[in-house]
Amino acid sequence: MKNYIMLLLCGAVFFSGCSKKEDEAKPEALKEAAPAKKEFRMYEMSEMAALMEQMYAENQQLKQRIIKGDTIGEFPQHFMEIHASAMTDPSDNDAFFKAQAAKFIAAQEQIYKDPANAKQHFNDAVSSCVACHQGKCEGPIPRIKKLYIK
Repeated sequence: MKNYIMLLLCGAVFFSGCSKKEDEAKPEALKEAAPAKKEFRMYEMSEMAALMEQMYAENQQLKQRIIKGDTIGEFPQHFMEIHASAMTDPSDNDAFFKAQAAKFIAAQEQIYKDPANAKQHFNDAVSSCVACHQGKCEGPIPRIKKLYIK
């Protein structure tokens, strides 16, 4: 009987030792089968996104000048790059966008041509941004609406 218990005990140790080796081998097999990690890529703005960010910042400053009654200055010529800047999705540069961009530029130029009515022209320019974004990319609309002069 003593030999029988020893035999069972040795068998249990032997089989548990084998299963440990199999368990140790499983993580390696799982590691090989696991999908490769995606490489981290830093987000880069398109030319158009960067231009729009710049236009937003400059219009925030312009809004403050209009509210304070300061001099308006001159129309920023780099706003004209709206017609040629590369977009995130090139298919977005369609007839709708081109028409909306022309409306924006016209309204923006009016601010500088007719400073007596700068507030109205400024709000018209903001409205043209909102109208375009309603048709293309709605995400920035709440932020754009903060530009309105009340």
